[in-house]
Amino acid sequence: VQLVESGGGSVQAGGPLRLSCVASGYTYRRHCMGWFRQAPGKEREGVAVGYNGGGSTNYAASVKGRFTISRDTSKSTLYLQMNSLKPEDTGMYYCAAGLRLPCGLDFRGYHYWGQGTQVTVSS
Repeated sequence: VQLVESGGGSVQAGGPLRLSCVASGYTYRRHCMGWFRQAPGKEREGVAVGYNGGGSTNYAASVKGRFTISRDTSKSTLYLQMNSLKPEDTGMYYCAAGLRLPCGLDFRGYHYWGQGTQVTVSS
């Protein structure tokens, strides 16, 4: 499985960004897929995850109500719509896939990772 993220950039606080992650190779329907982020000097944290076959999603408390994870299976693409961005959302954002169920926010449950895309939010 190969995951390629795009869509990062610099934005002012309050603005939106949409991240995309294109999956290639074998993507098992029973995979969990999601978005994680890592700020300098901090541990990687889960942002939003969901079951690749559809169903419930799981969000970090800090982004709930502002971020939305979605997928377009016809394009093998996972999205993260980020609204009302805050400076504390700054970091490298990674797309990941894994087989550990249920789909949790712990990065250790994910085996496949993209290279990351940088998001910088200025105040």
